[in-house]
Amino acid sequence: MNIAGKIVPAQSVFRSAEEWVGRYDWTALSSELGAYGCAVMEKLLTPEECKEIAELYLHEEHFRSQIHMARHGFGKGEYRYFKYPLPDLIAGLRTALYRHLARIANEWNARLRLDQHYPAEHSDFLKLCHDAGQSRPTPLLLQYAAGDFNCLHQDLYGELAFPIQVAILLSEPGRDFTGGEFVLTEQRPRMQSRVEVVPLRQGDAVAFAVHNRPIQGTSGNYRVNLRHGVSRIRSGRRHTLGIIFHDAQ
Repeated sequence: MNIAGKIVPAQSVFRSAEEWVGRYDWTALSSELGAYGCAVMEKLLTPEECKEIAELYLHEEHFRSQIHMARHGFGKGEYRYFKYPLPDLIAGLRTALYRHLARIANEWNARLRLDQHYPAEHSDFLKLCHDAGQSRPTPLLLQYAAGDFNCLHQDLYGELAFPIQVAILLSEPGRDFTGGEFVLTEQRPRMQSRVEVVPLRQGDAVAFAVHNRPIQGTSGNYRVNLRHGVSRIRSGRRHTLGIIFHDAQ
């Protein structure tokens, strides 16, 4: 997989992404997501791919907007939303990952007795988003420096939201930055919040629940709410690629 110069046709990149994503044990990943609300895919990207994507941050032509987090009370740091068309590698990963995650999302909705059913193909889901007035792309590139952090939040951009998203760490902990751990919190009814700290290396991806997920209780399944964030960067610079599968209003 490569994005430099768009030498490789998009369809070839998609086939590479689909083949690589399909090598993971999705039964185990589904179990991890069901038990903890998150699951790690080690070495989804190579160091070279991580570097190429991180360097896109310097080129405004790839993005539709930039957010300075402190201005909005989101934390400290900044990120940029990609514009369509997405870089080939990112588009290929978004399509390939969705195919596997849609099955998990539909299982969650069945357990919660929700009528929402997600199409098997991401292009069909995006059409639903666009028909609902959600047409702005949501994949984003985040940049943190020393002292930056991301407050606990949920990435919901409209009424139609896919319940799982993916973040890929593009920098190497201990070399490029220190601190900056990915954090997930889960609030169960009438219980204190549970915290999950997810260790990642460069190129690792974490899939996690966007808003809520089902939990098996004594009287059946019930819904728990989740939020995610990033702890304070102690030193250096941290880049992350966020792949969100629904588009924004």
